[in-house]
Amino acid sequence: MGIVESATGGRSQRLPDGADARSSRPAAWPHEEWKLLSFYEKFEQCVALVLVALISLVIVSALYRLALKVLATLLEAADPTDPGVFQALFGMIMTLLIAMEFKHSILRVVARRDNIIQVKTVILIAILAISRKFIVLDTKHLVAADIAALSGALLALGCVYWLMRERDDRVQR
Repeated sequence: MGIVESATGGRSQRLPDGADARSSRPAAWPHEEWKLLSFYEKFEQCVALVLVALISLVIVSALYRLALKVLATLLEAADPTDPGVFQALFGMIMTLLIAMEFKHSILRVVARRDNIIQVKTVILIAILAISRKFIVLDTKHLVAADIAALSGALLALGCVYWLMRERDDRVQR
């Protein structure tokens, strides 16, 4: 537990380890903060914790399967630069990254840093998912309209993400 001097009034206050003095929320111990939550907010916290646990299980399982696949690829002397092998491996890696980003966004809700999942995070996850789709795209069955649609969606999401980041940067200044 550390002592932090308040920026508004110079009073010193004790904060739990890891608490941020710049936070807009008052620093409170977890059980004290839990008491202040409404029934629905407690329900949201419980749901978020269950989701984090389930997504963590999925991530661990997917990581285990990815490790087995990489080892099998290396032991079988398969060429990792073969487009099929490359697409399969990096598709699995991108899926793991998407799941981890999703879990991280839910953890922010559990830590009460955000009230809800942030739109910027959802857009980032969508960008990752479309990027993954480009990596695993089957070149033998390409349809120009599909590539154009994915490209347009990726461009639109990128523009929205950039605009939101610019807005957030302006607000922080």
